Amino acid sequence: MLNITNNSLHEKVDIRQFEAGKKALRTTHYEYLNRFLKFFAVFLVIVLFLPWTQTVSGTGNVTTLTPEQRPQTIQSPIPGRIERWYVNEGDFVEKGDTILHISEVKNEYFDPQLAERTGDQVNSKKRSLSSYEDKVSSLGTQIQSLQQEQVLKLEQAQNKLQQSILKMRSDSIDLEAFKTNLLIAERQFDRYEKLNEEGLKSLTDLEGKRLKLQEAQAKLISQENKLVNSRNDIINARIELNRIKAEYSEKIAKTRSDRATAESDLFQTEADVSKLESSLTNYKMRNDLYYIRAPQSGYINKAIKSGIGETFKEGDALVGIMPSNYDLAVETYVEPIDLPLLHLGEDVRVRFDGWPAIVFSGWPNVSYGTYGAKIVAIENFISENGKYRVLLAQSEDDHPWPDALRVGSGANTLALLEDVPIWYEIWRQLNGFPPNYYKPENSEQVKK
Repeated sequence: MLNITNNSLHEKVDIRQFEAGKKALRTTHYEYLNRFLKFFAVFLVIVLFLPWTQTVSGTGNVTTLTPEQRPQTIQSPIPGRIERWYVNEGDFVEKGDTILHISEVKNEYFDPQLAERTGDQVNSKKRSLSSYEDKVSSLGTQIQSLQQEQVLKLEQAQNKLQQSILKMRSDSIDLEAFKTNLLIAERQFDRYEKLNEEGLKSLTDLEGKRLKLQEAQAKLISQENKLVNSRNDIINARIELNRIKAEYSEKIAKTRSDRATAESDLFQTEADVSKLESSLTNYKMRNDLYYIRAPQSGYINKAIKSGIGETFKEGDALVGIMPSNYDLAVETYVEPIDLPLLHLGEDVRVRFDGWPAIVFSGWPNVSYGTYGAKIVAIENFISENGKYRVLLAQSEDDHPWPDALRVGSGANTLALLEDVPIWYEIWRQLNGFPPNYYKPENSEQVKK
C-alpha cells in the first residue's frame, strides 16, 4: 500500500486477522537478520586476521632438468643425399644405433677408394722421407770426411811450409859462409898479387888464387839463387796452404748446401706426409659420417627430411629424438617486478594442464591437485616475452609428479612467499603494492 490517501484503511481494519497480514507484519524475521549480520560481522573480523600466504604466479610448460635430456634434432656435419632409412617414427633406439645412411654430393669425394688411395700416397711419401733422411745422413758423413781431409791436407801443407822456411834459413846460412869464403879469397888474391909484384910469389900461384876467387864468386851467386828459390818455395807453400783452405772450404760449403737442400726437401716431405695423414684421417672420419647414429637412447619423434634421394646441406636437421631417460622440470615465466621476491630453494606449487585441481592462492595447504616444486635456477636476462625464466625441479618432500606427464605440457605455478594477515593482503591489493620483499634463511646460494 502506497499510503497516499487521508483515509487510511489500516486504522479502520485490522489486517492481522488475515493470514497474509500475519506473515507480513511479523517482526521475528528482523531479529534473525540482525542476529545473522552480527555473527557475520564477527566472522568477517576474525577472517581478516587469518594468515594468508603471499604468492607470485607464473605460467610455463614442462621441460627437463638438464639440457642434454631435452628433445633435440640430429644434424649431419656434411652435405649429402639420403640413401636408406633404418628406423620409423616412434621407434626406440639405443645410443649408437644407425638411423639412416647418406651418400656424397660433392664430386671431390665421389671416389669410393679415396681413403685407400690417400693411404698409398702416405706410404710413398714416407718412403721418400726415408730416402731424404739417408741423403742427409750421407751428406753429413761426407762433410765430416772433408773436414778431416782438410785438417790432414793443411797439416801437410804446413809441414811443407815449415820445411821451406828451414831450407831458406839453411840457404841463408850457407850464403853467409860463401860470402866469408869470397872475402877470404879476395884477401888472399890481393895478398898474392902484391907478393907477385914484389917477386915473392910466382904468377902460377897468383893465377891459382884468381881461380879460387872466381870459384868463390860463382858459389856465392849459386847460393844466392838457392836462397831465392827457397824463398819462392815458402811463397808457394803459403799459396798451396791458402789454396787447400779455399778448396776444402768450397767443397764443405757445397756439401752443406746440398745437405740444407736435402733437409729442406725432408721437411717439405714431412709436411706433405703430415698433410696427407690429416687428409687420410679426415676421409676415414668422413666415411664414418655416412651413417647417422643416435647420440643417446630415446624415441624417434619426427623425420624432418624424408624420402630417398633427398639432398641436404651440412647442419640441416634430419630427424628429431626424445631422450628416454630424463628428469622432469617446469620452466615458468614471472614478471620483472616479482623477480626480486624469488630465491633459490623456495617452495612452489604447480598445477599441470590436464590434471584437475582446486587452487586456493593464499591457502596452499587446502589446495587440491597441485604438486610441490623447488626453484633451482633463475635466469639473469629477460626473455623475449618480457618476463624472466625460472626453472623448477620436483620437490622430494612432496608426493611425486604424475607418471603420464610429458615434456611440453602447460603448467601454472604459485611461488609461496611469507604469511601475512588477510586484511593486509586486501589493503595491498587495493593499493596495487607488490608482495613483501624478504630473503628466507634457508634459501640456497648460487654456486660459482
